[in-house]
Amino acid sequence: MRNYEAVLIFKPEGELLAQGREFVKGLFADNGCKVINEEEMGERDLAYEIKKNNRGFYVLYQFESEPENIAAFDKALKLRGEIVKYLFVRK
Repeated sequence: MRNYEAVLIFKPEGELLAQGREFVKGLFADNGCKVINEEEMGERDLAYEIKKNNRGFYVLYQFESEPENIAAFDKALKLRGEIVKYLFVRK
């Protein structure tokens, strides 16, 4: 298992934000990841428009996972409409 950090930007609407966060928690749990820390960074203006959004709600996740899971996360997160952008970084 390796340590990773992920920053996800969700659409700031309340219901979409809750659905997106629940999906991410379930995705991590289903793939055997251990979430070490989940930090809300709040709603912020985006530097440029992404998928017709000017604002986003940022959440930082620190977790342990097997390297092959990251590709599966990438594939699953691309299909979610409530997630505007994401980035995974190995610590």
